[in-house]
Amino acid sequence: MKLRLTILLAAASLTATAQKTSGGISQKMLDDIQKEQKLEASDRALINAIGANAIDNLAQNRQNAGALDTHFSIETPKQSITDQQSSGRCWMFSGFNVLRADFARRTDSLRVDFSQAYLFFWDQLEKANLMLQGCIDNAQKPMDDQRVQFFFRSPIGDGGTFCGVADLAEKYGLVPSEVMPESFSSDNTSKARQLISSKLREYGLQLREMVSKGKKGSSLEKAKTRMLSQIYHMLQYTIGEPPQKFTYAFRDEKGRAVGDVREWTPQEFYREVVGDRLNGTFIMVMNDPRRDYYKTYEVELDRHTYDGHNWKYVNLPMDDIEQMAIAALRDGRKLYSSYDVGKMLDRKRGYADTENYDYGSLFDTTFPMTKAERIATFDSGSTHAMTLTAVDLDKKGRATKWKVENSWGASWGQQQGCLIMTDRWLREYMFRLVVPNEYVPQKVMQAYQSAPVMVMPEDPLFMPDE
Repeated sequence: MKLRLTILLAAASLTATAQKTSGGISQKMLDDIQKEQKLEASDRALINAIGANAIDNLAQNRQNAGALDTHFSIETPKQSITDQQSSGRCWMFSGFNVLRADFARRTDSLRVDFSQAYLFFWDQLEKANLMLQGCIDNAQKPMDDQRVQFFFRSPIGDGGTFCGVADLAEKYGLVPSEVMPESFSSDNTSKARQLISSKLREYGLQLREMVSKGKKGSSLEKAKTRMLSQIYHMLQYTIGEPPQKFTYAFRDEKGRAVGDVREWTPQEFYREVVGDRLNGTFIMVMNDPRRDYYKTYEVELDRHTYDGHNWKYVNLPMDDIEQMAIAALRDGRKLYSSYDVGKMLDRKRGYADTENYDYGSLFDTTFPMTKAERIATFDSGSTHAMTLTAVDLDKKGRATKWKVENSWGASWGQQQGCLIMTDRWLREYMFRLVVPNEYVPQKVMQAYQSAPVMVMPEDPLFMPDE
């Protein structure tokens, strides 16, 4: 018996060794790799250059580095540029850019800046509740279940989409920026997010334990309320106490007060500057070449509030998306949009173009993946929301370049905080657009209103805008 056991253990050891070495870099493979490295004098010069310089500086296409054409045939009125600082709140900044532009357009003279800190407070509290309730809903599943890990991996974050602006503003209202200004932790979110996430993970384990012991209903609700009270307390300290009432008078484009100072609640202020509802007044569209066009998709759990709306979009070719964008811009409407902004971006000039850099020549290779292939392999996806404000059309009515208001401050980019992008870049690296209903063709609206295909939040394209 002992001899048989010894033989089995030896065989298992050999199998484990074989598994570890099979597929590894063997000495022969390494020899073959190194034989391919025939370094000429020019190669050694590149090794020295790349080792001592930023890759983008060396790969910059000098033929594409000339003066930029900053004229746009269709351009919406300019407004002040905001700065999200060291936070992932681009979705809120872009959403607010759209709301304040719509307000200025309706009133013709009044201006307002909304408090990002105010809505961010409620966003973080709602996301905390979404995580804790998710732990309750999935408490019967093992800890290594994909859905359980979804909640524990990232209990709370800065990112989001325009549907978050709609759900949160409708529920909690809005306040002017001067009523609740930014705090250090709303501008620099990483440390507070880390601490709150740790607390939520602790609470999530406690809720799972309660469910395992047969607790349900009011007992779980009471425990979750106590936990959210602590999260609220931490948000008070880091972001500030959201006002229940405030006094405010509107101002014109020159900063002069218009009308009397009056008292508002955040909900009253929201109804004054936005209206009754945002949800239902727009659709979200996306260009995802991996999936069928003219079909609607809904991302499970991609929402800001537990009782709110998942992100739902209709997938469209870029030609359709551009035509809706042009129609809205022509009518003076700014639009929420998102991109893989880091790709081929000349940060010094605030200019995005597929020809800005020639990485292939620098490394003697090519980078031929299509947009669909880049998405499928996590090489590209929506990373940053910005506000589409202008387009330049040629004589045939085709777009040649676009402009967005960014949220990296007025000292960045083109024309004090804006980014100019060529149409060829936009087609490769634009993903999302929020379109008011009046600019949506009937065919697209019918597709949007059809029963959606549910998509998992782990899909490479559905990371929140930051």
